[in-house]
Amino acid sequence: MKKTNILWIILNSIFLIVFNAIFFTLGDVGEYNASVWISYGFIHFAYLFLLLTPVLIRKGKSSAVFGFSIYSISSFYFLIEFFIGIIFILISLENFKTAFVVQLCISGFYGVLLVSNMIANEHTADAEEKRRHQIAYVKDASAKVKKLLESVDDKEMKKKIERLYDVLYSSPVKSHPDLAQVENSILLSIYSLENAVSSGDRQSIISFAESLFSAASERNSRLKRLV
Repeated sequence: MKKTNILWIILNSIFLIVFNAIFFTLGDVGEYNASVWISYGFIHFAYLFLLLTPVLIRKGKSSAVFGFSIYSISSFYFLIEFFIGIIFILISLENFKTAFVVQLCISGFYGVLLVSNMIANEHTADAEEKRRHQIAYVKDASAKVKKLLESVDDKEMKKKIERLYDVLYSSPVKSHPDLAQVENSILLSIYSLENAVSSGDRQSIISFAESLFSAASERNSRLKRLV
């Protein structure tokens, strides 16, 4: 186990050690009633979810933003529960129902906020992932074709590839599910163009460049009709 992980475990354990030491040292455990133990349990429950917060964060480009929102909710819940729990422990109500209902409602409210926020984060992350894939077509395709220009000296071939690069580079980033197959086909055909350039096959270079130009133009035209 890494030293950093060990240090994090120690840091996360400090609250539990201090709280439990005070709880069992200052009070008479035998005299604690149900409301005290219920509050004790809810405080630990809140702290457990605070520690589990990193697991609840959706990974992605905006992980820091997602983490901040979920950490804020979990931290606020823990602080509120700790404060309310301590009050119930100190007043030690004979009727446990009040302590249970109040802290259950607080936990329920936390659960609603947490799950709602996680759902919103999932939608945002999915939209970002979709956006990333959409950008990948234009970015990857145009980058590959631009690189080919450096390997071609023939004026006619260079003109064909430049025309192809222009249509790819100026293509709308936004895409549509119906165009996924077409875009994948274009990306695969660019590999064929790369092979043709590597082998110096002039006729194949011109042929692939022209067919790719037509396919990219058709993709852009279809996109306009779809959106």
